[in-house]
This record gives sequence, C-alpha cells and structure tokens, in this order.
Amino acid sequence: MPSFVIMDKCDGCKALDTTACQHICPNDLMVLDKETMKARNQDPQMCWECYNCVKICPTQAVEVRGYQDFVPMGASVTALRSTEDIMWTVQFRDKNIRPKRFKFPIRRGVEEGKAQPFGHYETGDDDLKSPTLMCEPAGLNTEKGPVKMDKVPTL
Repeated sequence: MPSFVIMDKCDGCKALDTTACQHICPNDLMVLDKETMKARNQDPQMCWECYNCVKICPTQAVEVRGYQDFVPMGASVTALRSTEDIMWTVQFRDKNIRPKRFKFPIRRGVEEGKAQPFGHYETGDDDLKSPTLMCEPAGLNTEKGPVKMDKVPTL
C-alpha cells in the first residue's frame, strides 16, 4: 500500500525548501505542496513501500497501510525513530486490543552518506556490469554459480 500523509500532523518540516520525506524518497514521490506547506505523495501508484518516509518523518505524519497478511485489516502501522532504534507500533482497528510494539536497532557506526552498500560483497571484477551477480556464487553456496536442475525433486 502506498504511503500517505496525515495532513493534521504534517508541519512541512517547518517550511524548509525540502521536507525530510522528500529528501529520502528513492523514487522522488514526496513533494512539498507550496499552497498548504505540507508534504504529499504525488504519485501513490509508483510508491515502492520502502518505509523510508515513514521512518524519517519527525512528526510521524507519514503512514503506510500494512498488508493484511501481517497487519490485520483496518490497523495502522507507525514508526517512532530515535537515534538508537525504531519502534514500530501496530494499532488494531478494535481499540480494545492493545497495540503491538516492535523495537529494532538502527545502523550505527557509519556517518551519513558514507555507507558502502557493496563493501562486503565482491563480484570478481571491478565492473558492476559483470554477469556475476553481487554475492554469487558465495550466496548460493557453490563455487560455480547457479546449478541447472534437469529434474525437479519430488517429495
């Protein structure tokens, strides 16, 4: 489900040129509406549901409706980000059910903008256009890469 902004909570990141969600969105979907000075998702159908905007919003104004397989219908999922961790809260439609909370640490020890996403993987050559995918063959536990299976194993 795409991200959406709760207008009553959004303060437009105090009317800066760009909002936090606009800065972090990998698909450039979040924009600042100059008339209302609030953020919005300009094309919900293109949302990747990466939750970056949800996690970075300082006022918790951005939400993503969870899928029914992990969030019951009518429930909401919000994130509260601190410097050390992220607290995810699932609030059920039935308010008599206590909310569920999950706490996860955030990445530490790496300055902002200094993370090396491919630093611990090697493709075998310096060219990212290599036919060997990142972490293969090590990720497949074979030295020769993917194994072609002629017959499908039966149970």
